[in-house]
Amino acid sequence: MRQREQLITTHQLYGATVRVFTTVAQEPSRGVIFAVHGFRGDHHGLARIVEHLEHYTVIVPDLPGFGASTSMSELKHDVDGYAQFLEVLANELQLDAKVHLLGHSFGSIVAAKLATTRPFASLLLLNPISELALDSSQALLAKITSAYYEVCAKLPAAIAEPLLRSRLFSDAMSVVMTKSKDRQMRAYVREQHRLYFGGFHSTSTLAQSYHASISSTVGHYSPAISLPTLMIGGKQDELGTEQTQEELRSSFGQARLVMLERVGHLIHYEKAPETANEIDRFLRSLGNQPQAV
Repeated sequence: MRQREQLITTHQLYGATVRVFTTVAQEPSRGVIFAVHGFRGDHHGLARIVEHLEHYTVIVPDLPGFGASTSMSELKHDVDGYAQFLEVLANELQLDAKVHLLGHSFGSIVAAKLATTRPFASLLLLNPISELALDSSQALLAKITSAYYEVCAKLPAAIAEPLLRSRLFSDAMSVVMTKSKDRQMRAYVREQHRLYFGGFHSTSTLAQSYHASISSTVGHYSPAISLPTLMIGGKQDELGTEQTQEELRSSFGQARLVMLERVGHLIHYEKAPETANEIDRFLRSLGNQPQAV
């Protein structure tokens, strides 16, 4: 693959300084994708998928409070706050209704909310959140993690931030979530989490956004969405079983579900080429279909 041009722009919105990373399409261009990353991630998390979508211009902001973006002072870091921020950012970027909207994990909830208020050509959901964490097999872990974030938010930053950014914490998450048996892939995921999992702006932002991530699902918004929608999940994803993903799919006006083998919640790392291929196939198929407004 040829090296593609990447543009970095800076935006001042709702009291936050926000960085937006745009990777320009190779010719012939097949369109523009506006992408929303997941909890405790930033634009790097979608980099492998972007690499394989070489004929699309992909725009990925670091959400306020994560990566290279500071926290918002005028909005909460929850689903409504992030969706409102992205609405204004999309206006500033002059994105029209021909743009495709993508969301991964927590970003799938935010993207679904945004899709109820703004026109897009399609909705692409990677590891969509199809069940409440507190009602899932991971309920105990979600409760413990939520309490951990809340306690850390009340501690002095000098104490809390090293705890939340510890390598032990990110390595444990990598071990639990990575399904691949390939040593190189497992090492890659571990290194990505070590590099970027600690890239949050403040402990209070982290606590707010985690609470939001376990308190809602894509299903809160899907019945109001008539866009052509593609859902891509992992068959070993503890945060979204095949049954709940199918139930979520049926709640949309028009949606297709693809479940990838031998992967869980990290399809953006472990199955990036396969995920990009499914996205490209879906978007190219829309050329002969009427677009929802």
